[in-house]
Amino acid sequence: AACKGNRCMNNQRLVMLLLLVAYIFSPSLFNWIINPEGAWYRPYLVWVAVIVIAFVMQIRRKNYHEFD
Repeated sequence: AACKGNRCMNNQRLVMLLLLVAYIFSPSLFNWIINPEGAWYRPYLVWVAVIVIAFVMQIRRKNYHEFD
């Protein structure tokens, strides 16, 4: 099975928490990104953060499944 024990529930709680945080902070983050007086690379920082988080989550998931 894809989920064993509370592992699936913990992932769902994490996703719900991340969605809530994104919903709360999205207006401030969006204004920070599109601020014309800001640095040109601000939008790229957000995408780099998304890629790094996805990479780390994938590595952790792969390592967890190696011990099954």
